[in-house]
Amino acid sequence: MLAPVMAGVDGSAESYAAAEWAAHEAVRRDRPLRLVHAWNWHPRRQDGEIATAAQRYLARRSLREAEDRIRRHCPGVRLEDEQVEGPATGALLKAAGQADILVLGSRGLSGFTGFLVGSVALGVVARATRPVVLVRAAEEGTDGHLPDDGTSGSVDTGQRDVVLGIDLGDPCDEVIEFAFEAARSRGARLRAVHAWQQPSAIGLGPGDVALVDPPERAVEWRGFLDAVLEVWREKYPEVEVVETVTEGRPQSVLVRAASGAGLLVVGRRITERPAGPRTGPVAHAAIHHVGCPVAVVPHE
Repeated sequence: MLAPVMAGVDGSAESYAAAEWAAHEAVRRDRPLRLVHAWNWHPRRQDGEIATAAQRYLARRSLREAEDRIRRHCPGVRLEDEQVEGPATGALLKAAGQADILVLGSRGLSGFTGFLVGSVALGVVARATRPVVLVRAAEEGTDGHLPDDGTSGSVDTGQRDVVLGIDLGDPCDEVIEFAFEAARSRGARLRAVHAWQQPSAIGLGPGDVALVDPPERAVEWRGFLDAVLEVWREKYPEVEVVETVTEGRPQSVLVRAASGAGLLVVGRRITERPAGPRTGPVAHAAIHHVGCPVAVVPHE
């Protein structure tokens, strides 16, 4: 049985937007969609059963509203739902482990809403072993279609670009493949973006001396990017690819590049650190500052 696309639902506008986005993604991937509501119940001596009944009622109402919206906008999706008991981070991580991808609602700089509070959602992104997509409500680029002016996408397909943030110092197949597959399934153009920074004289290695001049370094990075993507162009000949190499901080470059995009794809290295799992600076900036849906793809 194919792993489903899963979406967290908590009754907020952001979670409904995430559920609708997930429904369209499930159709593109030819997979079922499972809506998940996570609630955290702490037993009490006197009112535990009442609290449980109330939480279950609110969960059912949220799931029903999400289902109604999905059936109106994406009637062809195979739909199921479930309620899971918290703690929310653990429940959502368990769901993500059983999913093809997990989709959550996001408010960006304002944090996350409902049970998807900042610490919970960031905890899921930082620990999930499957891709997690964060979707905002009523944000430009959520539907994937081009605006009337035709910018930030391919006028031939009418789809907004899929933007791939790629680290040429450590290019990852899982992240690149996710982006190419997303572009292919949408009929969208793929923009591969690499940001580089001019090294200081102290940090130069023996082979870097001749590349101090920024234009020469840019040409060199462009050659690296072209070489990394060559095999993927051959695997996905139907995907139009635009390569961009820009000097600057990766966080800032990607936030600008994702303006008007349909989807931003970034990677997150799976590591266990003394301070606990982290999203990394690039993924963190994307989650908080990018308006379009953001896919965070974990990799070794």
